[in-house]
Amino acid sequence: MEGVVIAFVVIVVIAVAGVAIYYSHKAEQERIAALRALAWSKGWNFDPESDSRHDEQYNCFSTFQQGHSRRAYNTITGEHTVNGKPHPVKMGDYLYKVTSHNGKTTTTTTYRLSYLIIHLPYLTVPNLQIRPENLFDKIGAAIGFDDIDFESAEFSRKFMVKSTDKRFAYDVITPKMMEFLMASPKRSIDQERAMICITNGTRRWKTHEFMPELDWISEFLQLWPEHVLRQLEERMA
Repeated sequence: MEGVVIAFVVIVVIAVAGVAIYYSHKAEQERIAALRALAWSKGWNFDPESDSRHDEQYNCFSTFQQGHSRRAYNTITGEHTVNGKPHPVKMGDYLYKVTSHNGKTTTTTTYRLSYLIIHLPYLTVPNLQIRPENLFDKIGAAIGFDDIDFESAEFSRKFMVKSTDKRFAYDVITPKMMEFLMASPKRSIDQERAMICITNGTRRWKTHEFMPELDWISEFLQLWPEHVLRQLEERMA
Protein backbone atom coordinates (compact mmCIF):
# COMPACT_ATOMS: atom_id res chain seq x y z
CA MET A 1 0.00 0.00 0.00
CA GLU A 2 2.83 2.33 0.89
CA GLY A 3 4.39 1.74 -2.55
CA VAL A 4 1.11 2.68 -4.23
CA VAL A 5 0.94 5.93 -2.29
CA ILE A 6 4.53 6.80 -3.19
CA ALA A 7 3.88 6.03 -6.85
CA PHE A 8 0.76 8.21 -6.78
CA VAL A 9 2.67 11.12 -5.21
CA VAL A 10 5.41 10.81 -7.83
CA ILE A 11 2.85 10.84 -10.64
CA VAL A 12 1.16 13.94 -9.18
CA VAL A 13 4.48 15.75 -8.83
CA ILE A 14 5.43 14.92 -12.42
CA ALA A 15 2.03 16.04 -13.66
CA VAL A 16 2.23 19.35 -11.78
CA ALA A 17 5.74 19.96 -13.09
CA GLY A 18 4.58 19.18 -16.61
CA VAL A 19 1.70 21.65 -16.35
CA ALA A 20 4.03 24.33 -14.97
CA ILE A 21 6.49 23.80 -17.83
CA TYR A 22 3.69 23.95 -20.40
CA TYR A 23 2.27 27.23 -19.11
CA SER A 24 5.74 28.73 -18.69
CA HIS A 25 6.56 27.89 -22.32
CA LYS A 26 3.17 29.22 -23.45
CA ALA A 27 3.72 32.50 -21.58
CA GLU A 28 7.19 32.86 -23.09
CA GLN A 29 5.85 32.32 -26.62
CA GLU A 30 3.17 34.93 -25.99
CA ARG A 31 5.83 37.37 -24.77
CA ILE A 32 7.92 36.76 -27.90
CA ALA A 33 4.89 37.37 -30.11
CA ALA A 34 4.01 40.59 -28.25
CA LEU A 35 7.58 41.96 -28.41
CA ARG A 36 7.83 41.08 -32.10
CA ALA A 37 4.57 42.95 -32.74
CA LEU A 38 5.90 45.94 -30.77
CA ALA A 39 9.10 46.02 -32.84
CA TRP A 40 7.26 45.69 -36.15
CA SER A 41 4.82 48.45 -35.18
CA LYS A 42 7.82 50.81 -35.05
CA GLY A 43 9.44 49.40 -38.17
CA TRP A 44 12.23 47.99 -35.97
CA ASN A 45 13.96 44.60 -35.84
CA PHE A 46 13.30 41.79 -33.38
CA ASP A 47 15.40 38.73 -32.58
CA PRO A 48 14.32 36.24 -29.88
CA GLU A 49 17.63 34.34 -29.97
CA SER A 50 20.66 34.91 -27.74
CA ASP A 51 22.89 37.86 -28.63
CA SER A 52 26.43 36.53 -28.25
CA ARG A 53 28.02 39.99 -28.70
CA HIS A 54 25.98 41.85 -26.09
CA ASP A 55 28.33 41.45 -23.13
CA GLU A 56 31.36 42.47 -25.15
CA GLN A 57 29.69 45.55 -26.61
CA TYR A 58 28.09 46.76 -23.38
CA ASN A 59 30.54 45.60 -20.71
CA CYS A 60 30.87 49.20 -19.51
CA PHE A 61 27.54 48.78 -17.71
CA SER A 62 27.68 46.97 -14.37
CA THR A 63 24.29 45.36 -15.04
CA PHE A 64 25.92 43.20 -17.69
CA GLN A 65 28.91 42.15 -15.58
CA GLN A 66 27.10 40.18 -12.92
CA GLY A 67 27.11 36.43 -12.41
CA HIS A 68 27.72 33.90 -15.17
CA SER A 69 25.87 32.29 -18.10
CA ARG A 70 24.88 35.79 -19.18
CA ARG A 71 22.82 36.35 -22.31
CA ALA A 72 20.65 39.00 -23.94
CA TYR A 73 17.60 37.80 -25.84
CA ASN A 74 14.23 39.00 -27.16
CA THR A 75 16.19 41.91 -28.60
CA ILE A 76 14.55 44.91 -30.27
CA THR A 77 16.75 47.30 -32.26
CA GLY A 78 15.80 50.45 -34.11
CA GLU A 79 16.30 54.19 -34.34
CA HIS A 80 14.57 56.88 -32.29
CA THR A 81 14.68 60.63 -32.90
CA VAL A 82 15.47 62.94 -29.97
CA ASN A 83 16.29 66.65 -30.26
CA GLY A 84 16.04 66.28 -34.03
CA LYS A 85 18.81 63.65 -34.17
CA PRO A 86 18.64 59.87 -34.72
CA HIS A 87 19.55 57.75 -31.68
CA PRO A 88 20.07 53.98 -32.17
CA VAL A 89 18.09 52.02 -29.60
CA LYS A 90 18.46 48.51 -28.25
CA MET A 91 16.14 46.97 -25.68
CA GLY A 92 14.99 43.55 -24.58
CA ASP A 93 15.49 40.87 -21.96
CA TYR A 94 18.63 39.74 -20.17
CA LEU A 95 19.51 36.75 -18.03
CA TYR A 96 22.37 35.86 -15.72
CA LYS A 97 22.99 33.24 -13.03
CA VAL A 98 24.66 33.43 -9.63
CA THR A 99 26.06 30.29 -8.01
CA SER A 100 26.72 30.19 -4.28
CA HIS A 101 28.27 27.55 -2.02
CA ASN A 102 27.68 27.05 1.71
CA GLY A 103 30.23 24.29 2.16
CA LYS A 104 27.74 21.48 1.71
CA THR A 105 25.47 22.39 -1.17
CA THR A 106 25.68 24.50 -4.31
CA THR A 107 22.77 26.72 -5.28
CA THR A 108 22.30 28.48 -8.61
CA THR A 109 19.79 31.34 -8.91
CA THR A 110 18.66 32.72 -12.26
CA TYR A 111 17.92 36.44 -12.58
CA ARG A 112 15.92 37.92 -15.45
CA LEU A 113 15.53 41.61 -16.24
CA SER A 114 14.72 44.00 -19.05
CA TYR A 115 16.86 46.91 -20.19
CA LEU A 116 16.93 49.82 -22.62
CA ILE A 117 20.09 51.26 -24.19
CA ILE A 118 20.08 54.42 -26.26
CA HIS A 119 23.20 55.47 -28.20
CA LEU A 120 23.97 59.18 -28.10
CA PRO A 121 25.15 61.03 -31.24
CA TYR A 122 27.78 62.89 -29.20
CA LEU A 123 30.86 60.67 -29.00
CA THR A 124 32.72 62.91 -26.55
CA VAL A 125 29.90 63.20 -24.01
CA PRO A 126 31.17 62.68 -20.42
CA ASN A 127 30.07 59.71 -18.35
CA LEU A 128 27.23 60.37 -15.92
CA GLN A 129 25.49 58.31 -13.26
CA ILE A 130 22.28 59.35 -11.54
CA ARG A 131 20.45 57.02 -9.18
CA PRO A 132 18.37 57.14 -6.02
CA GLU A 133 20.71 57.41 -3.04
CA ASN A 134 20.86 54.42 -0.71
CA LEU A 135 22.32 53.76 2.73
CA PHE A 136 25.74 52.79 1.35
CA ASP A 137 25.90 56.07 -0.61
CA LYS A 138 25.16 58.01 2.57
CA ILE A 139 27.93 56.16 4.41
CA GLY A 140 30.30 56.81 1.49
CA ALA A 141 29.47 60.49 1.47
CA ALA A 142 30.15 60.67 5.20
CA ILE A 143 33.69 59.35 4.73
CA GLY A 144 34.45 61.49 1.70
CA PHE A 145 33.54 59.38 -1.33
CA ASP A 146 32.86 61.48 -4.41
CA ASP A 147 29.20 62.40 -4.86
CA ILE A 148 28.27 65.62 -6.63
CA ASP A 149 26.04 67.85 -4.53
CA PHE A 150 23.68 70.50 -5.85
CA GLU A 151 22.08 73.67 -4.52
CA SER A 152 18.88 71.74 -3.93
CA ALA A 153 19.42 69.95 -0.62
CA GLU A 154 16.36 67.78 -1.31
CA PHE A 155 17.72 66.58 -4.65
CA SER A 156 21.20 65.97 -3.23
CA ARG A 157 19.67 63.99 -0.38
CA LYS A 158 17.60 61.81 -2.71
CA PHE A 159 20.06 61.21 -5.57
CA MET A 160 23.62 60.04 -5.97
CA VAL A 161 25.31 61.77 -8.92
CA LYS A 162 28.75 61.02 -10.36
CA SER A 163 30.41 62.19 -13.56
CA THR A 164 33.79 62.28 -15.24
CA ASP A 165 33.09 66.00 -15.75
CA LYS A 166 31.44 67.84 -12.85
CA ARG A 167 30.80 70.92 -14.99
CA PHE A 168 28.80 68.76 -17.41
CA ALA A 169 26.75 67.31 -14.54
CA TYR A 170 25.96 70.78 -13.20
CA ASP A 171 25.00 71.98 -16.70
CA VAL A 172 22.70 69.03 -17.41
CA ILE A 173 21.06 68.78 -14.00
CA THR A 174 19.25 72.09 -14.01
CA PRO A 175 16.44 72.95 -11.55
CA LYS A 176 13.95 71.78 -14.19
CA MET A 177 15.83 68.48 -14.56
CA MET A 178 15.82 68.03 -10.79
CA GLU A 179 12.06 68.51 -10.71
CA PHE A 180 11.67 65.96 -13.51
CA LEU A 181 13.83 63.35 -11.77
CA MET A 182 12.22 63.82 -8.36
CA ALA A 183 8.72 63.57 -9.85
CA SER A 184 9.55 60.36 -11.76
CA PRO A 185 9.33 56.79 -10.50
CA LYS A 186 12.72 55.68 -9.23
CA ARG A 187 15.14 54.95 -12.06
CA SER A 188 18.89 54.71 -12.38
CA ILE A 189 20.63 56.40 -15.30
CA ASP A 190 23.99 54.97 -16.32
CA GLN A 191 25.67 56.95 -19.09
CA GLU A 192 28.90 55.39 -20.36
CA ARG A 193 30.79 55.59 -23.67
CA ALA A 194 28.11 57.82 -25.25
CA MET A 195 25.34 55.37 -24.34
CA ILE A 196 22.65 55.43 -21.67
CA CYS A 197 21.31 52.26 -20.06
CA ILE A 198 18.25 52.13 -17.84
CA THR A 199 16.91 49.08 -16.03
CA ASN A 200 15.41 48.34 -12.65
CA GLY A 201 17.78 45.36 -12.51
CA THR A 202 15.27 43.08 -10.79
CA ARG A 203 12.55 42.02 -13.22
CA ARG A 204 11.47 41.87 -16.83
CA TRP A 205 9.21 44.67 -17.99
CA LYS A 206 5.82 43.82 -19.37
CA THR A 207 5.53 44.46 -23.10
CA HIS A 208 3.56 47.67 -22.61
CA GLU A 209 6.26 49.07 -20.30
CA PHE A 210 9.06 49.28 -22.89
CA MET A 211 7.85 52.33 -24.82
CA PRO A 212 7.12 54.43 -21.69
CA GLU A 213 10.72 53.77 -20.65
CA LEU A 214 11.90 55.04 -24.04
CA ASP A 215 9.61 58.06 -23.74
CA TRP A 216 11.04 58.78 -20.29
CA ILE A 217 14.67 58.70 -21.40
CA SER A 218 13.72 60.84 -24.41
CA GLU A 219 12.25 63.44 -22.08
CA PHE A 220 15.41 63.29 -19.97
CA LEU A 221 17.52 64.06 -23.05
CA GLN A 222 15.16 66.79 -24.22
CA LEU A 223 15.80 68.59 -20.93
CA TRP A 224 19.51 68.97 -21.71
CA PRO A 225 20.09 72.72 -22.22
CA GLU A 226 20.73 74.00 -25.73
CA HIS A 227 24.21 75.24 -24.88
CA VAL A 228 25.19 71.74 -23.69
CA LEU A 229 24.04 70.16 -26.95
CA ARG A 230 25.80 72.90 -28.93
CA GLN A 231 29.07 72.33 -27.08
CA LEU A 232 28.89 68.56 -27.65
CA GLU A 233 28.34 69.13 -31.37
CA GLU A 234 31.24 71.60 -31.54
CA ARG A 235 33.57 69.03 -29.98
CA MET A 236 32.81 66.66 -32.85
CA ALA A 237 33.41 69.25 -35.58
